[in-house]
Amino acid sequence: MADKTAHDTLWELIKDIRFGMFTHRHSDGKLHSHPLTTQNKSLDADRNLYFFVSRSGEVARRVASDGLVNIAYADTGKDSYVSITGQASVIENAQIVERLWSKPAEAWFPGGPADPDLQLLQVRIVEAEYWDVKDSKVTQLFKMAKSLFTDEPPKDMAEHKVL
Repeated sequence: MADKTAHDTLWELIKDIRFGMFTHRHSDGKLHSHPLTTQNKSLDADRNLYFFVSRSGEVARRVASDGLVNIAYADTGKDSYVSITGQASVIENAQIVERLWSKPAEAWFPGGPADPDLQLLQVRIVEAEYWDVKDSKVTQLFKMAKSLFTDEPPKDMAEHKVL
């Protein structure tokens, strides 16, 4: 991935992962997570991720008071993991909703893009980091087994970068 931009690398890692675990903070300081579907069809130049949430739901209420959030993505089949720190806000933008709308969203918002309960959650990416394992499962197991005999942790198990 060395020849790709950070922007391209991030999108390549998350584009096929259907759900991200969206973590926000309650007023008592406790962290809470919810699975949310990333609505983006690409990552825009402004580094925004978009999610549809319920106007009457917890996420919309919580990010109004504290927008610092984390979204964790995991593709266990490809052994790639992404953690995104961002600033979340609920925005009104019918054009973006219309552009991102898909038939599966109708299960939650039967009124379509104009559903009165639909809110657009925008997360501006502040920082992202990833772990991407390129070795086969056999090579990974060999490195872990070797560490048992050398009393040293396995090395070079994954590419890890902060974007």
